[in-house]
Amino acid sequence: MNPEQIALLVAGGLTAGIVNTLAGGGSLLTVPLLVLVGLPGTVANGTNRLGVLLQSAVAARRFRAEGVPGVRSALPVLLPVALGSFAGSFVISQISDQTFEKVFGVVMVGLLIFILRRPATSRSQVAAARSWSAPAAFLIFFSVGVYGGAFQAGVGIAIVFALSYTGYDLIKANSIKVVVNTVLTLVAVPVFIAQGQIAWLPGVVLAAGFGLGGELGARLAVHGGERVIRPVLAASVLALAGRMMGLY
Repeated sequence: MNPEQIALLVAGGLTAGIVNTLAGGGSLLTVPLLVLVGLPGTVANGTNRLGVLLQSAVAARRFRAEGVPGVRSALPVLLPVALGSFAGSFVISQISDQTFEKVFGVVMVGLLIFILRRPATSRSQVAAARSWSAPAAFLIFFSVGVYGGAFQAGVGIAIVFALSYTGYDLIKANSIKVVVNTVLTLVAVPVFIAQGQIAWLPGVVLAAGFGLGGELGARLAVHGGERVIRPVLAASVLALAGRMMGLY
């Protein structure tokens, strides 16, 4: 790797780490950057997880230090998320680069339909969301885990929207999200390692930026509140939509 590539990955990781912590979708930037520095699509998808793992763990620690812990609230969904992540990462690690790109595009369209739905706003809507049956909640977060294990990009948005439907404000939802994402990614990384789909040097360089972004993003979330989170969330949704419509 040359100095320009190193600087590009660190800067990209920093930006993506902040975006991922405040909303989600940062991997829409970093996976293409990894491809740009010469990695195949499937290897870029696996390598990106090193940075996401560090960013999520750092952000979870910072949220806890700022008085907004997410571990206890995340516990009920960690098992289905972990099982889904293993299934998703295993399946996606078996396919070719060409198939990966096609499947990625199809899944992105489905995710757009989901994220454009408005979260619950009325008390009756929140009450209904909080009354999810145990099987329904298991299926929802298992599906989130499958998606995150397979693709990662945009999974934070899906988690935040799912949590907002249960009545959490965006600060708390993000503190829970980074815990969920830590576990989800921790399960997926060994699968990609076993398949030889992680390039360690670019991954470590990218992770350095991701980790700093996780620290800064959590501080911004807690001290800036929803007035900071909402614009980033909206921008992430628009960026995701633009990518899927082929605008860039």
